Amino acid sequence: MELIKGPLVTVRFLTGGAVGMAPAKLRPILAYCRWCRLCRIGRACLEGCLMLITNPACPGVSGNWLDPDWWGSQARPVSAGGRGSAWFVDTDQGEMVLRQYRRGGLIARLSERQYVFTGWQRTRSYREYQLLRRLYDQGLPVPEPIAARAKRYGLLYEAAILIRRIPGAVPLPEVDNLQDEGLWREVGRTIRRFHDAGLDHVDLNCDNILVTGCDVYLIDFDRCRLRAQPGAGARWKTGNLERLQRSVGKRCSSFSPGQFQRLWGALKQAYVSA
Repeated sequence: MELIKGPLVTVRFLTGGAVGMAPAKLRPILAYCRWCRLCRIGRACLEGCLMLITNPACPGVSGNWLDPDWWGSQARPVSAGGRGSAWFVDTDQGEMVLRQYRRGGLIARLSERQYVFTGWQRTRSYREYQLLRRLYDQGLPVPEPIAARAKRYGLLYEAAILIRRIPGAVPLPEVDNLQDEGLWREVGRTIRRFHDAGLDHVDLNCDNILVTGCDVYLIDFDRCRLRAQPGAGARWKTGNLERLQRSVGKRCSSFSPGQFQRLWGALKQAYVSA
């Protein structure tokens, strides 16, 4: 049963793997849902529910679309970046990228894919979808969000997100013209656009920068957020750039010290002057 329909998202609740009637205790709360206050649903939701957010521009998307096993040979693992949790998917609505949320570090030994449930609006997939939708609507170079899913198991949940694949895009370290100063200047200008919009990209690394032709895109906005007051000298902006600088040093290890300084200098100069 569809609970929310709007210009940006369609949200459904499913039980037992199929679309069903909303639980009785949810019905009085639907008025809040229409203002995207999914926390009210989260507090009342029964265990085992599944939240599915879909882009109204892509009809026919179901919860199965966020399961790589359902696609079979149509899902191909993404080799660059991530933790083996992303796939290229061939659909009847074009090529897309499916990503499941997975933990890293020591905590992954305890629970690789499950997170503590504190409300639907606080799930990783819901937050990233809404942020990505906002950036996309502002005309920033990001992939179009297609769907997001969160499935609750008692106190825990698992999540996934589906985005449209950017045709011909490759991660920054894999481009043929990696030593072109013009490319690095465009990367700097692109990052500045996002910072001016208030985006704090907490995982800004080489693999989250895609290049296609002369265009540069940012991807993977899990745990990222929009800052209300993006001041010119904000510490979080410096932190983003320092993280990227470390990533360049690791992923572009073929650079000589002189090449690294020259190309990073071109990025910084374009960032400052944009």
